[in-house]
Amino acid sequence: MSGVPSPTGGFEVPLWRAVAVFRFAALAYVGVLALRDAHRYAHPLVAGLVLLAMLGWTVTTALGYARPELRGWPLLAADLAAVLAVLLASPWVIGRAALATGVPSLGVVWLAGPVLAWAVSGGRRRGAVAALALGAADLATRERIGQATFTGAILLLLAGVVVGHVARLAVTAEERLQRAVELEAATRERERLARGIHDSVLQVLAMVQRRGAHLGGEAGELARMAGEQEAALRALIAGTPPPDGADADSGALDLRALLGRYASAAVSLSAPAGGVPLPAGVAREVAAATGAALDNVTRHAGGRAWVLIEDEGETVTVSVRDEGPGIAAGRLDEAARQGRLGVAQSIRGRMADIGGTVTITSAPGAGTEVELIVPRAAG
Repeated sequence: MSGVPSPTGGFEVPLWRAVAVFRFAALAYVGVLALRDAHRYAHPLVAGLVLLAMLGWTVTTALGYARPELRGWPLLAADLAAVLAVLLASPWVIGRAALATGVPSLGVVWLAGPVLAWAVSGGRRRGAVAALALGAADLATRERIGQATFTGAILLLLAGVVVGHVARLAVTAEERLQRAVELEAATRERERLARGIHDSVLQVLAMVQRRGAHLGGEAGELARMAGEQEAALRALIAGTPPPDGADADSGALDLRALLGRYASAAVSLSAPAGGVPLPAGVAREVAAATGAALDNVTRHAGGRAWVLIEDEGETVTVSVRDEGPGIAAGRLDEAARQGRLGVAQSIRGRMADIGGTVTITSAPGAGTEVELIVPRAAG
């Protein structure tokens, strides 16, 4: 979990509170032992001053770790250094002779505080590092190392690893809960939009398709297109992609085949001899953006267009060119401000979602070229 930022709230808050409670309880235990063994200390008055300093530092860390913006390296390093100082002062304050007879050091269980703090802030690895540092310092202060000393160091290491693992699980659980909440909100919004679309847009498209199904010419073509858009829109709000030859979004689609349906007497399509495979979702978005560009050609440039597909290995480029009146400077921005978002959303928005780029080259009287570039690894 090293490098994972701590959230400002959520499941980690109880862990930080538990660390603060542990430190106060551990300090109380140290105080009881100090009163019991004070007559055996080499410098009992200094031991009292050290205990007061430990109390002050315990309060400081409790207040510091309670604020998420302070749970960084400065406080963590200072916490570890303060406990190391108490451990290294124990041989002089207590006396090596007393330590050799089994008198506990000044730290005792209080020295586990930084281990727990490091574990909660950074997971198993960080907790293990703090435990090893303090365990080594504790062993260095003793002339005689017994089984109990080793057992304490091992327990300290286990505490760092276990608490770090629990903290990591807490962060993971919070992230998953957040994603679940966002997904539920998105699902409800889609259902709300689906109801509105069903009551308005879909009914209009269905009516156009029914009434124009038996007509010829442009009216019949309009009815057919309305039927296609109704089917695509129903599939979109239902959460299922329209049939296009791929079993799932994880499969690959031939972009050349998808764009082939746009070829007509007015639209000339040039493509490589072989297929142009792309991830299914990416291919659909590129095809939809191309369709939006061709729709603009039909409405504003007379309908005559040239589409070129270039497979350049790491990238795939689709160019849509027309010989219409062109686009005046600032016209696209003005259209976006007026709420006409065809280019902004249908083209640029789609390409941005899959990591692609859009370049529009145009001048009044010189036609327009829309260049869609998508990386092969886009998704």
